[in-house]
Amino acid sequence: MRKLFSIFKIPELRKKIWITLLFLVVYRVGYAIPLPMLDQGELAKKMEANSSGTTGQIFNMVSMFSGGNLSAGCIFALGIMPYISASIIIQLLGASGLSPYLERLRKEPNGQRKMNDYTRKLTVFITVVQAIIWIRGFMDSPDGSGSSLTKGYTDSGFDAFFFWTSAVMILTAGTVFLMWLGEQIDEYGIGNGISLIIMAGIVCRLPDAFKIMVLDFSKPGWLPIKDSLFTLGAGTGDISFEKFLLLLIIFVGVIVGVIAMTKAQRRIPTQSAKHVRGRRAAFGATRTYLPLKVNQAGVMPVIFASSLLIFPSILFSQLGKIEGWEWARTLGENFTRNSGWVYNMLYILMIYFFCYFWTSITFNPKEMANNLKDNGSFIPGYRPGKSTSDYLEKVLMRITYVGAAFLALVAIIPTIIGTELTVDFRIATFFGGTSLLIIVSVCLDLVQKINSHLVMRNYPGLTED
Repeated sequence: MRKLFSIFKIPELRKKIWITLLFLVVYRVGYAIPLPMLDQGELAKKMEANSSGTTGQIFNMVSMFSGGNLSAGCIFALGIMPYISASIIIQLLGASGLSPYLERLRKEPNGQRKMNDYTRKLTVFITVVQAIIWIRGFMDSPDGSGSSLTKGYTDSGFDAFFFWTSAVMILTAGTVFLMWLGEQIDEYGIGNGISLIIMAGIVCRLPDAFKIMVLDFSKPGWLPIKDSLFTLGAGTGDISFEKFLLLLIIFVGVIVGVIAMTKAQRRIPTQSAKHVRGRRAAFGATRTYLPLKVNQAGVMPVIFASSLLIFPSILFSQLGKIEGWEWARTLGENFTRNSGWVYNMLYILMIYFFCYFWTSITFNPKEMANNLKDNGSFIPGYRPGKSTSDYLEKVLMRITYVGAAFLALVAIIPTIIGTELTVDFRIATFFGGTSLLIIVSVCLDLVQKINSHLVMRNYPGLTED
């Protein structure tokens, strides 16, 4: 407790924490402001009816990783997802060589600032496209007279123009505001702004998940002395005593595993050369180590993979509404979480791809080898320069494979829980999987940054004994 109080003894750190909390409160206020042109009562009924279907799962997945709320139709409905998508596109174009201009821009001193500007502009474009697709679903109706969700707005004339213009502008402004909010947290607050917004969007769904779990768990027959024993595979969807224990074990196991994998390092021994100046005795020759994180990419590969896998399901579901295009609807169902091995295999492959891709962006073995050479250090058994660079790349490829395997395992846990144990997907996402991975990773990063402020001012860190 004394360590927690020491956080608020540092004026700069205290200011950063309060600014971060203030921005998150602003995000939560906007999260609860509904779009004025939608009938929230009808929307709630429709979302409740589709909560267990493909549409409901897509909305829940998009909302979880975007910090938005598609099911409620608020001004932050699209969340930060367009910004994440824009970042993926810009980074891919710059790192893969598809755009020589962006590749050259990455190496310039002020190139990152220009790339951020391009990311913001692309975010606006993606937001407008996603807003049109999302609103199109609310305007659909069997008789063509306009959906009951849109409070009487029809699909033609001035009403349609006013509805489309207002809704698209509000949703675009909401996403741009969230993007700005994340940048302000990065500059004036503490922690990564985008990650904190995503985590806040996940945490705010915890009460609903626990409520669903308690209601299912409290149904008659949950005690092990009754008929609930050996009912792990029951198709009722109720949470028996055994399911609850298994979910609790998975919950604790994923948290422990994420913490261990996040802190896991491959320590490569290094040694500095001896230096002799004039007639003075030689100094240096100290032995230390170069820490390489096993999960070098963090949680970003899971977020990127989940984000990209959402688009095919949305696209094919919209195309499936066209007469004669039933194949598109069938194909779109293969991109949902409950579709089975097709989704899981694509998910795992994309996690591996983004792990190696993100690691190649954040860690450059050649640059690290040159830094060791410039500082007079070397890895025993390897010559400075190319030999050291090849060795670091070889080690990095191996540990990245292990980190990607762990991320893939954690990411598909909700799918396994939901399909094999017939547990509601809204519950499964919080008792294992990407949600826990994001929450734990962001919290560890936040604690690490707070520790750096404490240690800098000679205070004991939060994780020190």
